[in-house]
Amino acid sequence: MVKQQDTHKKSEHVSGLREKVETMPFAQVDLAPLVFFRVVFGGIMLWEVMRYFHHDWIKRYYIDPDFFFTFYGFDWVQPWFGNWMYVHFLGLGICSAFIMLGLWYRISAILFFIGFTQVFLIDQTNYLNHFYLVSLIAFIMIFVPAHRAASLDVVRRPEIQVGTGPAWYLWLLRVQVGIPYFLGGIAKINGDWLRGEPMRMWLADETDFPVIGGWLTHELAPYVFSYGGLLFDLGIVPLLLWRRTRVLAFLAAVGFHLVNDQLFSIGIFPWFMMGASALFFEPHQFIGFRRRVEQVLSKTIKYTQVSIRHSDRKRRVIVNVLAVYLCFQVLMPLRHWLYPGNVSWTEEGHNFSWHMKLRDKKGEVDVVVTDPSSGKSWVVDQRDYLMSRQRDKMPDRPDMILMFCHFLEDELRGEGYGDVQIRAVSRVSLNGRAPQSLVDSTVDLTRVERSLMPAGWIVPLAD
Repeated sequence: MVKQQDTHKKSEHVSGLREKVETMPFAQVDLAPLVFFRVVFGGIMLWEVMRYFHHDWIKRYYIDPDFFFTFYGFDWVQPWFGNWMYVHFLGLGICSAFIMLGLWYRISAILFFIGFTQVFLIDQTNYLNHFYLVSLIAFIMIFVPAHRAASLDVVRRPEIQVGTGPAWYLWLLRVQVGIPYFLGGIAKINGDWLRGEPMRMWLADETDFPVIGGWLTHELAPYVFSYGGLLFDLGIVPLLLWRRTRVLAFLAAVGFHLVNDQLFSIGIFPWFMMGASALFFEPHQFIGFRRRVEQVLSKTIKYTQVSIRHSDRKRRVIVNVLAVYLCFQVLMPLRHWLYPGNVSWTEEGHNFSWHMKLRDKKGEVDVVVTDPSSGKSWVVDQRDYLMSRQRDKMPDRPDMILMFCHFLEDELRGEGYGDVQIRAVSRVSLNGRAPQSLVDSTVDLTRVERSLMPAGWIVPLAD
């Protein structure tokens, strides 16, 4: 009888917990934080597009190259022909502005996500963790009703305006922003980072940094920065979530990202994360911002208490979809544990894993072609095929070396050569170690198929 009562209590507890989990995401909160983030996201993306035009990166990265290091499974993603990439980026700029203003928001968010993700996937050479994050956030923005308050869409169609909506919209953005922080901290728990590398090498190049430059070569400096970054990444999200520490945590985040912006060339990332970190404040604290935006856009916009509500059936679907999505976001960055060796050396599972600023690799690779019919061998002049940025990135990335060898084989066939053999002779240093071979120079890479399986032709890191 007692066992039956205990079982019944446990069942009630599990049922109550499940009900709480299923109802919490649908508690009503003000849409003001979504308005804030819509303006921040659209504004920063517009700024980024303008930077591409200003620095002429569009031509350099997407028009001039004859060959692109595509991501596995995305060989079909290619730039537009001719100068149409300029039109592509102009479209991204327009979509960014429309997202910021909340004008034709839904279609603008969809087009921006597709267009930005295409740019992101064209060439691994240009991979940046924060571009991956932007692509994920852009995807989420498609489904977030950030245009249903304080937007030009509300001016055009007043009937779509709402005051509140389910909390899951806000929490999904918070979790997506929090994942790079926390998993980035987990990734820092490795031998190199804990011994102050590669931070030691980077700080040694920043002795002209204002005020603290002279201290950056002190023997403790790399440990202060390395362990400080580790603790920041692991602790910032819990501290932002706790009301008592939220303000101090946000100020710490602002300071952290401003220092990063000055020390390292990481583009929009510090500014993007400062804006995104503000999402952890309470929704009502954004109401003043929302009302100022409403006044700027149109004096006819009046605050409303109309809410977005979901049916029970839709709630169940949303919970299941969110569970699958978030599980993927947590497990995908951990896939590198399925591969042998040091991920910073092999690069297997490195991308899309929030391994930010963890490695400094220097090296070179000679690509050697042998024509069996004549017995002739020669070292390829990579300048004939690759742009300078591609030549800089390829030597320490095995997958890129393999892709180039396959591309080169096709090019040589077009020049009249038959079955050629192509090998790579590489010398690479990881985080200050002595240079060593990255790729087995005895392997004919034209006979190696590109795969997601562990690559036996990558030479293990000696140390």
